Amino acid sequence: MKSVYCSVITIGDELLIGQTIDTNSAWIAQQLNKIGIWVKRRVAVGDVKEDIMQALDQESEQSDLIIITGGLGPTADDITKPLLCEYFGSTLIQNKEILDHVTNLFSIRKRPMLDTNLKQAMVPDNCTILFNEVGTAAGMWFEKNKIVYISLPGVPFEMQHIMTERAISKLKSHFITPVILHRTLVTSGEGESFVANRLIDFEAKLPPYIKLAYLPKLGIVKLRLTASDIDTNEIDTYFHELKIILANITVADTDIELEEAIYNLLIKRNETLSIAESCTGGLLCSRITSIKGSSNIFKGGYVPYTIESKINVLGIDKMTIETHDVISEAVVVEMAEHCRKRMNSTYALSVSGHLEKQQGNTVVWIGISKEGKNLAKKMNVFYDREKNGVFVTNNALNLLRQFILHG
Repeated sequence: MKSVYCSVITIGDELLIGQTIDTNSAWIAQQLNKIGIWVKRRVAVGDVKEDIMQALDQESEQSDLIIITGGLGPTADDITKPLLCEYFGSTLIQNKEILDHVTNLFSIRKRPMLDTNLKQAMVPDNCTILFNEVGTAAGMWFEKNKIVYISLPGVPFEMQHIMTERAISKLKSHFITPVILHRTLVTSGEGESFVANRLIDFEAKLPPYIKLAYLPKLGIVKLRLTASDIDTNEIDTYFHELKIILANITVADTDIELEEAIYNLLIKRNETLSIAESCTGGLLCSRITSIKGSSNIFKGGYVPYTIESKINVLGIDKMTIETHDVISEAVVVEMAEHCRKRMNSTYALSVSGHLEKQQGNTVVWIGISKEGKNLAKKMNVFYDREKNGVFVTNNALNLLRQFILHG
């Protein structure tokens, strides 16, 4: 079966100067891959007509599907619609359904309707409208020389709504695509090179149509097997072998993050968690609360960032700090114990240390408390402040995961 390839063109000067980060392309690629369409190229262009036209011409030679995001707003720099009219030989006409929708939106919001807003109802006469219930910029579907072009607003939640509610089903009907199979193993505790060394023999016997990809992050390595149009039993057999080889560092056999793995463990056990974090400044709490339903397992947290707050808010004994230093095994254990008792949780996780380079080693201590048992681990960090935050939180969550499983 012939593969279907897509090019994603993102439009906007703000993307080129780094003012806005392009998250749309990654999200679109994920959704298309689920229905068997491969994103072959991703191109960013500014708000320049000639550059956009050139990108459309070039990508039409590469792909079966071209998705364009951005440039559909009501302001002068939003040039996509008139440009598409020229490219597809069409004329802008007013669409009554869109006009009524835009009018109703402004009425509900009790805001005056400007002429620029009315222009949102103007669309090329030879496109298929992909209606946008959550905004004023409609999506548009064009076909030319057997290539499908989809134009979407750049606002992420509007783009995602149109893709999910309109475009995906239409693409599935239009293209006959191969089934793309993915199997993802999440590991933590060993770096990419060490994992790869353990998989030398495994990789050597993989058939050429099953690809193994390494997806490393700070403190995590994901392994992904990918194949198209094969029996699921075949890829599952190799995936099972992969899990056996890496059993001691496996976090999950689905593509999830550590915080979700923690949530799944605690919800299954009907247990709870609280957090006291100093140097990470709320990053751990944020990751846990990013999970839907986290209130079922998370009691709350403290960010005692200073010595004073550790003593006055969390109740750490001043003598413990003076005797052992604020960044020490004794302090993180006491932080975890006090947090667990105050929050009445099954487990408490604590962190204290430096995220920026200090004289000598840059050290972070991680503590865990459960009634009758405590654990502390010292780790050195090597990166800048932002990377160290990710590195520390990943290691802390993985240590907690191991503690929950093995005590």
